[in-house]
Amino acid sequence: MALSIRSALFALSLAGFAGWSNGPALAGDCTGYVVGVKPISQYNHARGNGFLAVRTGPGSSFQQIGEVYRGDEVSVYDRRGNWYAITCMSGRCMQPMWGTPMPSGWVSGKYVDARGVCP
Repeated sequence: MALSIRSALFALSLAGFAGWSNGPALAGDCTGYVVGVKPISQYNHARGNGFLAVRTGPGSSFQQIGEVYRGDEVSVYDRRGNWYAITCMSGRCMQPMWGTPMPSGWVSGKYVDARGVCP
């Protein structure tokens, strides 16, 4: 029985070898860009300008633990209403003006242009 390239690559991945695929995206393969916030040149932490707050939970009442900025690329791995659980993609987020680098947490979905197979 002849194997297609795709099934051969799948077989290799099951055997522990790395491979590639150009097949359809899998559930959880969702990335997005931060949009709709003022540019970093207008940053003002006290006023909430120039960043999107990353929080410990899905809502504005949760503690802020970090920031992401317009144009940052994030991975979206969960959704609760209009809130996304995100992680900054390595090398695709600016160094933060406040909070931890490469934050993971919850952001308002209003400010994330998410694409792919999203939750």
